[in-house]
Amino acid sequence: MGRGKAARAVPVLAATVALQLVALSGQVLDAEPAAADEVGEAAVVPIQVTGDPAKRFNFVILGDGYTAADMPKFRADVDEHLSTLWAFEPWKTYRSYVNVYAVEIVSGESGVSCDPDLTSARRTTPLKMGFWGGCNPASVQRLLTGDNAAIDGYANLVTGTTNANRQVLALANSTTYGGAGGSKATASGGNALSSLIMPHEIGHSLGRLDDEYTYYARGVPGAAYAGGEPGSVHHTLLTERQMREQRVKWWRWLGEESTSGGVIGRYEGGLYATAGVWRPSEHSMMKVLGYEHDQVQRERMTQAIAEKVDLIQDHTPTTAAIGPDRVVWLETLHPADHTLRVTWTLGGRQVPGSRDEHNLDLRRLRLRPGTHSLTATVTDPTGFVRDPAVRSSAALTRTRTWTIDTRVRTAPDTVAPDFTGTTPQDWNLAAHSVVHAETTHPAGSVPVVRWTLNGRRVATAGNDRDLDLKRFRLRSGTHRVTATVTDPAAPHGGARTLTWTVDAQRPTVTAALSRPAGTSGAAGRDEYVFDERFTMRLTPADIGRGAPLAEFQVDGDGWYRYFGWPTDSNAPFLFTPLGTNVDGLVYGKLGKPVRTVDWDAVPPGYGRHTVEYRAIDAAGNVGPTQSFTVTLRKSG
Repeated sequence: MGRGKAARAVPVLAATVALQLVALSGQVLDAEPAAADEVGEAAVVPIQVTGDPAKRFNFVILGDGYTAADMPKFRADVDEHLSTLWAFEPWKTYRSYVNVYAVEIVSGESGVSCDPDLTSARRTTPLKMGFWGGCNPASVQRLLTGDNAAIDGYANLVTGTTNANRQVLALANSTTYGGAGGSKATASGGNALSSLIMPHEIGHSLGRLDDEYTYYARGVPGAAYAGGEPGSVHHTLLTERQMREQRVKWWRWLGEESTSGGVIGRYEGGLYATAGVWRPSEHSMMKVLGYEHDQVQRERMTQAIAEKVDLIQDHTPTTAAIGPDRVVWLETLHPADHTLRVTWTLGGRQVPGSRDEHNLDLRRLRLRPGTHSLTATVTDPTGFVRDPAVRSSAALTRTRTWTIDTRVRTAPDTVAPDFTGTTPQDWNLAAHSVVHAETTHPAGSVPVVRWTLNGRRVATAGNDRDLDLKRFRLRSGTHRVTATVTDPAAPHGGARTLTWTVDAQRPTVTAALSRPAGTSGAAGRDEYVFDERFTMRLTPADIGRGAPLAEFQVDGDGWYRYFGWPTDSNAPFLFTPLGTNVDGLVYGKLGKPVRTVDWDAVPPGYGRHTVEYRAIDAAGNVGPTQSFTVTLRKSG
């Protein structure tokens, strides 16, 4: 992820705050602020700005335990966390709804309290973060908490954000595994699994998702579930048949291939219980870090993100009657990979030829004298949502209604054609992206947006405010997209052109394995024999900006994000027949089913297995899938 630059002309708030969190004093500048260097000072740096923070969902990332000398590490930690987040759905699709700001807070000490043990140092840091629930002997090591008042105080430095329109993440300068997902999400910044902890914790904070763990204290099996039907959307006591008959829980997704591997069904364990309660997928992000959200969780997260914004960002005022001699307009949000649907109705009937348009010229309707009711309905057609109650909710459907009075006359105006909101020009755009460009709004005309791709004029599908690049099946490499706004009714009003670079180059990844005991299969095939264990190091590469990621899956059982090894991000991933216990969790069990804790009763993974691997770049391009086959033998 790139950091905010002056070239983007994005307002950047330069501010400092003392340890007692005095009132903000500063001004809006068109330049990146100098780094804060005194204890307690903070600099607000925009990482990604897609619109007015009052109209967007704002992700505010704070650092704790980072001294002035540690600040480059904080910036690297932020970049890694964001690169991982944008590669997971639904964040990948709805990234365009989100502003991201980093708050660089200078700590007087490096690190946080009780890291890693209760006997470890208590440190004085601005956010007072600590493991063991803030050094509580009755807590668990991985529970990383801070002072919510201090967290809010520093988050409030980001002008235009409030607890209602933001998600706060506090990163601790630590390599110890830990985090929390309460009203403020936390994660350690430097652990090999840190960037995977973060989307899991936000699943709690934002999506109100529950843990699917079968334990609370690591290494200690949870008791059988003894409560009533859980309120959790992804836990139940019902059978699959009962879910279908009652049309509740995840009945709409049953039987489908899970986005986190396996099939959506009914798998025992969750809510810290080993038995007596069931979840939709064998493994998902809320059970095993590294997998995607399954469809049930993804639907809930899509709703949660969309609830933070209004699909209609701006529109012709509705406070007074309007005349029949003008253009009615609206501006919408723009998902990163599809377009929202716009429907115009007059007196309850759809206006012909208006589908998906953002402007409606009332003069062509030739209205009869009197008053008329005009409504615009904006909906999100995402396939991530199947529940009609969610689809029709304010998260995914919004309307605006105007009263047209034929006696009203619209005053002339002279609004020059220009852009009001667009896809950021410094974004990493992929071949599957949708580029958008909203324009100014003269009352008497509709500005036109003309698009070119690699210098050639191209047409849009639906409205001319969105260009869906998927239609062009772009070849690998980089491409140039331009949008030019003009107003046919004001030919001398000038024109403005914006340019984007599209990265359609698919990333690559190399796999390095430990020395095999032998090879098998046909010549030239990647088939290896190992005794008891082997390691795999994946190294992704890409020509574009931002760090690429690697992922793999074993025997087709769900893509799993590669992170090195839990204790060392630079170490290769280790596969063994039953996996390796690292701090109470099991990693690297070869084959399926997956083993995540010692009491999972699964057969060892001896025999033949196929490992697939691929890379994902910062633009969201997915590289070609490669594979190798291993046969794991018992030694001796």
